[in-house]
Amino acid sequence: MDILIRINRIAWLFRARLILAYVTVGVSVGFSLFIPFLFGLAIDTMVWHDAVAETFQWRDPATSTLVWLALGLLGASLARGVFDFARTYTTDSLSQKVSYVLRNRFYDKLQHMSFAYHDREHTGDLMSKATADVEAIRRYVNMGMVRSIEAGLRATILPIILVFINWELALISLAFIPFILVRSVLVMGRLRVMWTRVQITMGETVTVLQENLVGMNVVKAFASEEFEKRKYERKAQQLRGEYFLSERTQGTNSAWMSFYFTIALGLILWYGGWEVLRGDLTVGEMATFMLYLNQLTFPVRMAGFIINSFSRAISSGRRLFDVLDARSPVAEREDAEELGRAEGRVRFENVSFGYDPRTPALRNVDITASRNQVIAILGAPGSGKSTIVNLLPRFYEVDEGRITIDGRDIRSLTLESLRRNVGIVQQDVFLFSATIRDNIAYGASGASLDDVIRAAKVAQLHDHIMTLPDGYDTWVGERGTTLSGGQRQRLSIARSVLIDPPVLILDDSTSSVDVETERLIHRAMVAVMKGRTTFVIAHRLSTVRDADHIIVLERGRIVEQGTHGNLYDANGIYREILELQLRPQEELMLDVALAAPESGGRSQPAPEGEGILGVRGG
Repeated sequence: MDILIRINRIAWLFRARLILAYVTVGVSVGFSLFIPFLFGLAIDTMVWHDAVAETFQWRDPATSTLVWLALGLLGASLARGVFDFARTYTTDSLSQKVSYVLRNRFYDKLQHMSFAYHDREHTGDLMSKATADVEAIRRYVNMGMVRSIEAGLRATILPIILVFINWELALISLAFIPFILVRSVLVMGRLRVMWTRVQITMGETVTVLQENLVGMNVVKAFASEEFEKRKYERKAQQLRGEYFLSERTQGTNSAWMSFYFTIALGLILWYGGWEVLRGDLTVGEMATFMLYLNQLTFPVRMAGFIINSFSRAISSGRRLFDVLDARSPVAEREDAEELGRAEGRVRFENVSFGYDPRTPALRNVDITASRNQVIAILGAPGSGKSTIVNLLPRFYEVDEGRITIDGRDIRSLTLESLRRNVGIVQQDVFLFSATIRDNIAYGASGASLDDVIRAAKVAQLHDHIMTLPDGYDTWVGERGTTLSGGQRQRLSIARSVLIDPPVLILDDSTSSVDVETERLIHRAMVAVMKGRTTFVIAHRLSTVRDADHIIVLERGRIVEQGTHGNLYDANGIYREILELQLRPQEELMLDVALAAPESGGRSQPAPEGEGILGVRGG
């Protein structure tokens, strides 16, 4: 019940429409209840016109009265139609506004949840919540909140009118109400459980579809189309079964409601006819009773749909509010301070962190980085390299210790100002379905075209962009599929350059480029790194050799640190990594640099004093 109360509170935000909907429902019901009375009066006027003529003393009282009654019926019907339209308009607009609020709150919540939350949640399930569950609540607002009031009004007023007309017939017609109520309560409980299973299965089905579409290249590469087809078919069949059970329950309930009403109608026709023959009931009263009884079928027949809307709203609302009530592991303090333009002094002080409490990813890590320093981080896969750079912009919260920028704990800063000072070039580049200019300017919406071009030149991407038909207005396909891996990488670098952060993180940013492109990017990044604190995660000798400080990680601990020369001479893990993994890459890059003709202007050796990376020599 608390779920429905929360939904009702959201609807109350638009109280004017809600109240207007209830008013139009009440007026519409009033006019619809007046119509059977006029109809019965018209029948009695035709049957007993002599009595009416004597009462009104008219020359042709029956005809005159019927004309007025007909006009009254027409007016009441038109008025009911107008207010029905007003009820439909206000109810539908109200339900759309409620769903609008829920969608925005849901989306806003997801935007402010940390990586730790999204690591646990399935994208397909979140998409199902944002669509199917919100739609279920919209239908509840339309059907449950408003139409249930109409059904309740009729269910309350009509029995009183029926008793007033003939209490014996009313008792017969209302004798089945207890059975209907008991069955409705039982069915509502069963439907709530069923719709919860439906929504969960729907989320799982959307997850399978989403993963298939995102990983279509892998599916095609391994010729797994039939496997994916069978996997989706199994999940779709399960969803069909869950839907079938819930719809069958609802349909069975509606059939029982109709059965109860049919039995009651048969008994009323039999006993009412007997009452008319005995003279205890007029023909008009019998017709009026039947018309009112027919209106009583509305709440009876709508009961199944109303119960269904309540059940779906409870199950869907619980799924939505579980997200809205979730607390992000990374939360901004109420007294968080703005961080202006940082100098770039970064410290990790005895930092420990684990994605899973049982398996720490980092243990007692201490790092000090000054402005204008390049810190290279390397180690085996799973050693904690990416974890370090994910903790700096507070994508995750440290378990122990603290991280400071310019001596200020990053937990005391607003997330927006912190991340404005930390630029990231990620290994997995994501591009939006927009123009190249919009993708470069993402995060810097006020940037001019000149700013975008300047950033693209730094990333060695400008020349390629100018060869495209629309230049910077060229549309990038979904996830950047119209660009090569190296081009996407350079666009990501341009995006980070544009926001001009004092702290820069390069998460293996040259992993998807060839040797020639890597040399160009690294030479271009010399200017970018100047005056910044730069963290570089890489697996190539050229990337780490010329860094000011090198950190070697193993199982979340810093096992070695120092300069390239010191670590190499120490003959430890660093040297082992170089000999086993990085030396072939260095030799290849040297071969390319030496073999390239100087006159071609393509691949020339790096100037003396610079490494192959293009940064200053160590």
